[in-house]
Amino acid sequence: MDAATALYESRLAGLTLRNRGKVRDIYELDAGHLLIVTTDRLSAFDVVLPQPIPGKGEVLTRVSNFWFGRTRTLIPNHLSGRPLADAVPDATERASLGDRALIVRKLRPLPVEAIVRGYLIGSGWKDYQKTGAVCGITLPAGLRMADQLPEAIYTPSTKAEIGEHDVNIGFDETVGLLGAELAAQVRDVALRIYTEAAAYARARGIIIADTKFEFGLDDAGRLHLIDEVLTPDSSRFWPADQYQPGISPPSFDKQYVRDYLETLDWNKKAPGPALPEEVIRRTAEKYREAEQRLTGR
Repeated sequence: MDAATALYESRLAGLTLRNRGKVRDIYELDAGHLLIVTTDRLSAFDVVLPQPIPGKGEVLTRVSNFWFGRTRTLIPNHLSGRPLADAVPDATERASLGDRALIVRKLRPLPVEAIVRGYLIGSGWKDYQKTGAVCGITLPAGLRMADQLPEAIYTPSTKAEIGEHDVNIGFDETVGLLGAELAAQVRDVALRIYTEAAAYARARGIIIADTKFEFGLDDAGRLHLIDEVLTPDSSRFWPADQYQPGISPPSFDKQYVRDYLETLDWNKKAPGPALPEEVIRRTAEKYREAEQRLTGR
């Protein structure tokens, strides 16, 4: 797939655009359903970059669907099962979306991002160097960058508006936001999904260093998995055969773009800088390889 067929913004006739997020365009369908189009936009440091990564939205959608299928015995999810033709009857318009679009149930999103970390990297590594802890969770002394943690830890954050940064919070703060029972349910299911998925991925040559889940409630108050699941956008994926503690491992995700951006004189505020064609091409390849390893597609 080349840049000419990449989708930066969707525009669908006859549908009301509810929200254009960092990556997803969300349309109103009816009282109970939304249409989500996962575009090829890429955000880094909470800034949407000016160029798309061709095919990225389709990879994210297919990988999420794969994990929704694998986790449905643990927790229900937002997939409706309705065909795309229900929302986009025009065959040409439907074809332009490829595998990027889904009809989902309308649920009430929780105001917390459920982050699970299995390895010491990123902001967790920075926290640990300063305090010996990650988000208030004390860890053993002497850990190196990218070390596997003794067990996965739950480090939630607040959700930020576009252009703003998420803020790490403690579990007690999630109790204040969600109530004790729901906060514990979110934590426990996030840790279980991560632990099971990490074992599955490791057997296929991918280490899931950390990931972010989002959840929502239906009208009966039942918890559902929503948004995206264990994708190269919401997770750090490392090739197991190149992993070694003490360095930041190569990755299958947008960390490759972050690493390039760190070499620039950029203040991490919008507008984001243009990416070289080589960075775009290699990023697209990394997304496709992650999908192939995980799903066998």
